[in-house]
This record gives sequence, C-alpha cells and structure tokens, in this order.
Amino acid sequence: MTHLPATEKIEELLAGGARDRAYPGAVWAVGDTGTVWTRGATGVLDPSEPDMPMRLDTVFDAASLTKILAVWSSIGALWEDGKLDLDSPLGGFWPEAEGHPLGMVTARHLLTHTAGLPLRAQLKRLYGTDPQDVRDGVLHEALHRPPGEAVEYTDRAALILGYLAEYLSGLPLDQLAMERTWQPLGMDSTRYGPLPAQAAARCAPTELDEDTGTHLKGIVHDFSARLLGGVCGIAGTFTVLDDLVAFLRYTLDTTTAPGQAGFGPAWTSESLRIQTGPLQPGRGFFWHPAAGTEPGEDIWSHYGFTGTALWVSPGQRRWAVLLTNKLYYTRDRRPLTDIRTAFRVLAFS
Repeated sequence: MTHLPATEKIEELLAGGARDRAYPGAVWAVGDTGTVWTRGATGVLDPSEPDMPMRLDTVFDAASLTKILAVWSSIGALWEDGKLDLDSPLGGFWPEAEGHPLGMVTARHLLTHTAGLPLRAQLKRLYGTDPQDVRDGVLHEALHRPPGEAVEYTDRAALILGYLAEYLSGLPLDQLAMERTWQPLGMDSTRYGPLPAQAAARCAPTELDEDTGTHLKGIVHDFSARLLGGVCGIAGTFTVLDDLVAFLRYTLDTTTAPGQAGFGPAWTSESLRIQTGPLQPGRGFFWHPAAGTEPGEDIWSHYGFTGTALWVSPGQRRWAVLLTNKLYYTRDRRPLTDIRTAFRVLAFS
C-alpha cells in the first residue's frame, strides 16, 4: 500500500473541516501493530486564541471513548482473570443486583446493549445529586424491556459495568484502569479529570459552560460524569494521541503475550465479532461495526460526543484515531459524521 497519497488526502480533508468550522482543530494517526503510517494536526486549539495551533500532544476530553479505555479494558481484564462469567446473571454474585430487576441481566447483555435498561439518562433529575443515591437508583430501577429482546444504546450499560468492575476488583474505576491498562501500556497522559492546571493548559476546550461563561477545559463535558465527581463508566477520561496509539496497537497485536495489560488478544477476539445474533444493529462488546461499512468488512469503531473517534480492523491489523473538539462549536452531528466517514475510507482503503 502507498501511504503518501492517502496522507495528503487526509490532511486536505481535516484542514477543510477546520476551515468550515466543523471543529476548531483535529489530530489524527493511522497505522498497524508495528508502524504509525501517518499522523498530524490541523487547525487551532482554541478559536479565542487563533495563534495557538492544535498540536500532537493536545489533551482531549475523550467522552465516550472512556467506555473503551476504562470500562471495556477493565472488564476484559477481570474476564481474563477468571473473575467474571459474562453469562451469569448479575444477581447471582453481586449483592447490589440481587433481588432487583438488574439481577437477571448478564455482563454480555450490558456489553452488547441488549440488557433492556431504561433509556433515560438524566441522572440528577431521576436520583438527585448524591453519588450513592445515583448508584442505588441506577442499579435498582425496573428494566425497560426483558434482556436480550432488542439492541438499544444507553450510557447506563457502561455506568453499571463500571460499578461492577469496582465491586469485582475492590478498586475505584480510575485506579483499576490505571493499574491494569494505562500504566502497563505507558499511557502516561491518560487520566480521569478534573485535570491539574498544567495538563488543562494543553487541553482542547469543549462546550460553553453557561455557569461560568467560558468553554470547559480540563473539566469533563459529560454532566453525568461531573455529577459523579469526574469518574464513572460513561465518560470522564482525558487522553492524548500517542496514548491512544499505544492502546490500539496493543489491542490489535495478537502476538502479545497476555499480561502486559490486564486484557489481551482473547478479549479483543471475543469483543470484535457480532454478539447480537439477528438483532439489529449488530454489536460486539462496546465496539460496533463502523458506520457505512458492509457486513464482513471488519472495521469496528467507537465515538465520543466531544468529537473523538477510534477504529480498528483485526483482519487488516490496522487502526485509526481522529480527535477533534467539535463540541466547541455545535452539538450538530452531521458535519463531523461526514468527515469521520471520509477519514475512515481513506484510513482503511
């Protein structure tokens, strides 16, 4: 494969997105388990400071990529340790689920968004502001429908799996992810927020905070994560391009002996295949077939609301990262959706 023409087209595509105000700036990388083929940065960090360019070491609010970086990886570690049977009803081994509707749900249901959980996500309105009240409410509420009946995406699945990982490991989720995944892989700039001042200065700002009149920078955008002190399974992590490159290279490296990180090739293989049978849309474990791909094309993705995205292809042993702070301008998904699709085509063609 010749990479230079694709690199030039990627640069043109992403620079155009910055010019058209789809996002202030972007960083990206594409590669395989051994090589980073291309990486770059375009646009500005903060439109209020136009002389400050976006940089390769910019820190991004990862948003829902937290579900992969912290929850998926930690659940995989517990599964590979033999501490979690994916098909055992939660009520059979988790006291907080026993005797409640959640007790009939399995980890596999949660990982595939087939648990029948309530679709409502407004935690403060439902349960108040006390973290324990939120936890009790989420774990004890009635299901929306019977498990295994439909694929319905909800942030609650990741929140519950985060709580489950804490119960099984005896560690807070941020410490578990740090010890089992981030530190072993050298992901030294990945952490839950709020960020210390030095890291926040390199952070791409996201949405305007009406309370302060400034754009959030180093403080997680997701309100549920803020409500829970910054650490939860839904969102809350901040990361940089190089850390994501290390994570994705490890994820796809089937030659890596289990143990460098908590999860290994067996968890990746289990996750990156359709687990939902005839139910649509098809899902793996927190990864889903990339939008616009055909069945069997073997490209999996996960997106973050702030403008972040990851792709992996086990068959091609190829990965791609695109990080933007599109939320600085708008919640409208369409401009970035089109750019993501074009980027994915260039990265995997």
